[in-house]
Amino acid sequence: MLDEIFEELVLGFDGVAVALARDLTKIRTGRANPAIFDGIRVDYYGTPTPLNQVGSIKVADATLLTIAPWEKPMIPIIEKAILTSDLGLNPTNDGTIVRVPIPPLTGERRRDLVKLVKKAGEEHKIACRGHRREANDTVKLLQKDGELSEDEMHRALKTIQDHTDTAVAKVEAAIAAKEKEILEV
Repeated sequence: MLDEIFEELVLGFDGVAVALARDLTKIRTGRANPAIFDGIRVDYYGTPTPLNQVGSIKVADATLLTIAPWEKPMIPIIEKAILTSDLGLNPTNDGTIVRVPIPPLTGERRRDLVKLVKKAGEEHKIACRGHRREANDTVKLLQKDGELSEDEMHRALKTIQDHTDTAVAKVEAAIAAKEKEILEV
């Protein structure tokens, strides 16, 4: 029974780590990365569609992304979607592809991005603590129902805390790595 609780807890922590990694890839660092467009939706014949489903996104060089839409009429729609996003990018087109230069980050923008990273990290730490609370509640309920002795409950709570500490350390390491990447000039 306890093994199932620990297994579910670790799976929850793994989900938090995956979600954090996905969220951090969306934060631009001054290098061209197609993942920054993951949150952008374009109006494709009345349906909000992810940008990567209306054209192919390629990294031309370290500071330039290109988007080759599958349909030519999508070019102005893609440009508008990028302009209205909060990425701060200015796309241009040559009639066949959309070029998105990635400008170097200013010191102020770097600080703003670090704040964003820390906020995302804190949200994911809260998610870890939520998983810990659920596991603790389950263990305490088992002890209350007489399925666990008090000693077993305390050992289980310590194991849950150890798993939580490991998961939070992974979140902090990911935040620190992304922060270093952003502050790198």
